[in-house]
Amino acid sequence: MTKEALKAQCLQAIDEHQDAIIRIGQEIFSHPELGFKERRTAELVRSTFAQLRIPFRDHLAITGVRGDLKGRAPGPRVMVMGELDAVVCPLHPQADRETGAAHSCGHNSQIAAMLGAAMGLAPLADQLDGDVAFVAVPAEEYVELEYRERLQQEGQIRFFGGKQELLRQGILDDIDMGMMIHSHAGVRDRRFLIGCDSSGFLGKLIRFTGREAHAGARPFDGINALNAAALSLLAINSQRETFREKDRIRIHPIITKGGDLVNIVPADVRMETYVRGTNLEAILDASEKVNRSLRGCAYAIGAQVDIQEMPGYLPLIQDPDLSALFAANAETLLGAGTNIYGQELMGATDAGDVSSLMPFIHISTGGYDGDAHSKDFTICDPEMAYVMPARAMAMTVIDLLWDGAAKARAIRESFRPKFTRETYLQFWDRFCAGTVDRSSF
Repeated sequence: MTKEALKAQCLQAIDEHQDAIIRIGQEIFSHPELGFKERRTAELVRSTFAQLRIPFRDHLAITGVRGDLKGRAPGPRVMVMGELDAVVCPLHPQADRETGAAHSCGHNSQIAAMLGAAMGLAPLADQLDGDVAFVAVPAEEYVELEYRERLQQEGQIRFFGGKQELLRQGILDDIDMGMMIHSHAGVRDRRFLIGCDSSGFLGKLIRFTGREAHAGARPFDGINALNAAALSLLAINSQRETFREKDRIRIHPIITKGGDLVNIVPADVRMETYVRGTNLEAILDASEKVNRSLRGCAYAIGAQVDIQEMPGYLPLIQDPDLSALFAANAETLLGAGTNIYGQELMGATDAGDVSSLMPFIHISTGGYDGDAHSKDFTICDPEMAYVMPARAMAMTVIDLLWDGAAKARAIRESFRPKFTRETYLQFWDRFCAGTVDRSSF
């Protein structure tokens, strides 16, 4: 059998399951669940794997599921990934009334497309010179932080992102490369967006501590922590001219507590911020400047400041060779000139963490209307949102695992990771301890 004949068989199998793939996507869309709570969606993934006779492991990072399709011979292992969770968007028509969860970011499409690729590849495993892992991962959206802090305190998780947890637990140690898709809000037509940049970020929880006093009678006895916080906003803003345009640094602090009572000098003031950027070196540099601003302003007022560093997500690194394979298959499906290249996406994803350890692509797709994370987000072309990505990913897997998996082996051998799992975990430990050495990057 030729590779093109194998692809044709795969596409036929996906087409035969088209109604089921769309039904899965719509089912998840109608029953959104928040991160580390995606039990209904995980059960749908498990039942689909069982129907396809794909062995699986579940309860990975609490709700994750991994199915493994064995090829005809030992070889590279390619991962097709999808995210289980929804975002908080209580005004969305399909929002869960109790939790406010809604799939206004399109993760339901990811799971449908991942399972659709499995439907196409499962009957053809004996033609693949390597293995395929289908991974449904929890908790990509960085939400419900108090809940995740409790899970962290209970020892159930270390990181707030599901992919980070899978990396920490070694669940992805045997994966050689991976791919996934993501909705691109507002792109209604049939397009794939290839090689899009995505930022990384670091999180900070900040507490300024002053001294209480009666704000009318004896303000001179107090130390106003709110003044320290307000000054720090100006100091951070004054750093902006030191950021290079190409690094796309974004810092957006908010004050979450400004004091206790209006007639008491504020002594307990809380802030949160992200430090975003398109490369880790620049993010760490900006993070140091933010910390210097916070400490300096606290000193100026006579207050104290505590900065709790929170692991965020690393910038996304799109593998060019995997991107080229996917792009060629996308043009086979949709026609020449339908791909869009190199758009800048300033959102963040923990797929960036995975891409720092292995060759990885995170392809954006059309078929959507409305704005991301908003009440008007919807799927206007179910075939494009759910089925077309399944076709393109399955075809790319065949390219990688054909002819002794020559392409997969070449990509694996040429890839230079930024981290191993061990150095990745060490980096985040050092970051949280405030001991990261920027010169090492």
